[in-house]
Amino acid sequence: MRILAIDTATEACSAALDIDGDSRERFKIAPRQHTELILPMVESLLDEAGLTLSQLDLIAFGRGPGAFTGVRIASAVTQGLAFSSDLPVAPVSTLAALAWSSWRERGETETLSAIDARMAEVYWGCYRVEKGSLVAVQDECVCAPEEIPMPPDGHWFGCGTGWYTYGARLHRHLDRPLAGWVGECLPQARDIAALGAQLYVQGKTVSPEQALPVYLRDQVATPSLKVKRPTGVAL
Repeated sequence: MRILAIDTATEACSAALDIDGDSRERFKIAPRQHTELILPMVESLLDEAGLTLSQLDLIAFGRGPGAFTGVRIASAVTQGLAFSSDLPVAPVSTLAALAWSSWRERGETETLSAIDARMAEVYWGCYRVEKGSLVAVQDECVCAPEEIPMPPDGHWFGCGTGWYTYGARLHRHLDRPLAGWVGECLPQARDIAALGAQLYVQGKTVSPEQALPVYLRDQVATPSLKVKRPTGVAL
């Protein structure tokens, strides 16, 4: 299976090409440069593998939550690529991607994902890895650190920039021992690809026009966003 994945939801910009579980990735922390970086990343990955878009099976993207502009960039680029190549799309939660990276890198099977949402809030998600697949234990939400929903009993590990900014407050509110936390981690396209493959197997892909961003906040200003058409990417 051949999967292209992109993520621009946070200050990190990344693209990955996953071929039967073998993943190649481009990753750069570059706030405000995502529109300039993401398509060249995609093109370099395809060129390196000797593939065109039409030879892929799926495009996965980080659908949010995250920075409003970044999430819209990922959605717009994905729609353009998927329309031009007639490929299905897998919208993947960036919070879920953090949980998958926690399992991939550290073997943690129970992860509390938190992304700094600014305005003294966090984007929050609670996940378990069961039989090789990621399962959401609670609905994702955005709230103050003192308002996060309590996870069920377990061996929980914290991951994401929300822990970097509000780690002490989150831990104090949870009022229970944790396996630890790491606050420097950001979503990566390689994990978006892995979770996209799971959605593909589960029959949960969507058409290009349904590749929409998820913000979590009820009121979001969404001015039009212009993204360069993917004319340099071979079909």
